[in-house]
Amino acid sequence: MRSDVNEFSVTGRWDGGFEEQGLQAWAEGLRGRLAAPKANLGLVFMSPRFFPHASQVLEILQVHARLPLLVGCSSSSLIQDAFEIEDAAGVVAGLYHLPGAELRAFHFTPAQAEAAEDPEYWPQQTGLSGEGTNGWLVLVDPFHLDSERWLQGWNRAYARAPILGGLASGNHAEQQTQVYLNGAVHEDGGVAVSFGGAVRLAGVVSQGCTPIGEPWTITRAEGNFIHEIGNRPAYQVLVDTFNSLPPEQQQRAQGNLFVGLVINEYQDDFRRGDFLIRNLLGVDPVSGVLVVGARPRAGQSLQFQCRDAAAATEDMVALMGEARRVVGEARVYGGCLCSCSGRGRRLFGEPNHDAALAQKHFGPLGLTGFFCNGEIGPVGDRTFVHGYSAALALFVEK
Repeated sequence: MRSDVNEFSVTGRWDGGFEEQGLQAWAEGLRGRLAAPKANLGLVFMSPRFFPHASQVLEILQVHARLPLLVGCSSSSLIQDAFEIEDAAGVVAGLYHLPGAELRAFHFTPAQAEAAEDPEYWPQQTGLSGEGTNGWLVLVDPFHLDSERWLQGWNRAYARAPILGGLASGNHAEQQTQVYLNGAVHEDGGVAVSFGGAVRLAGVVSQGCTPIGEPWTITRAEGNFIHEIGNRPAYQVLVDTFNSLPPEQQQRAQGNLFVGLVINEYQDDFRRGDFLIRNLLGVDPVSGVLVVGARPRAGQSLQFQCRDAAAATEDMVALMGEARRVVGEARVYGGCLCSCSGRGRRLFGEPNHDAALAQKHFGPLGLTGFFCNGEIGPVGDRTFVHGYSAALALFVEK
């Protein structure tokens, strides 16, 4: 069923300046290229040079592309189909026809994220229970919203639903981004779209690492300090793991070591995708302590990880292949790719890496997206904010 995917989505790029008539014609042209009768979802991503005209661009797209729902955010680099437009982006838009989908979108504020202590808070605010959605696509401002705190509450409320998306980027010097819902431009908070009815979200979260050595059990930890692994000084276990690698792998791992923490321990063995990757912030050879960018616990399984261009490619290929098998013959109507701003040419030395792999595994795919300040996606049965990752949200026939 992969040959007819383009019937359900169409994407386009506008690389000029703000020109009302030109944008109108562009939006009408997008609508004319969509083979399906109508679109029920539009995604739009804009570079910061459009900040002064963002509300006008949204109105033009919604009216002239005939979109009942339009969401998006800002970013300095954008994604369209198999292309990653880095540092010279304009506007990218996607029109999606999702048969039988029940779509609902909400803007949430930093104040709401602070208030969300009760698991019932978000269902009361959105009107959707945990069973009332098949998944969420979320776009968040990173400067004014505590995304970790927001996500804790959202995880409690929607534990069974995949949550995928990213943190917007924009004018870093002024700590300004934008998130969009229909004609409204918001400079804080986030926008969440619920996918219900006959469409679900399927996700690929590639954290860019490959496991090295063997899994271990943390036997003593406090805060973000790991004191002992397997009843031995944690630093010594790291050194032994590094020394056991072949010389070529040692060279790759030099300066590129991370920690992988297993989220779901109820498995016979652990594979790629079972680990939450976090930074190895420091080591103390004297005390044997490792400092990591997480709060590990005694009894949790750990495996060291290597991140470089080759590892990131290996990880993404493996996870996309697995997702392709899981999706099977179900139609993939389109997708949204949220890729870390540290990836792209900076990591791979060539353009279009993540977008091209998405097309290879799921194409022809109407794909839009952006480069992020952080990526949102599940590991095991919980969703996290990641770094140096790629989070692909697929709109799939249920």
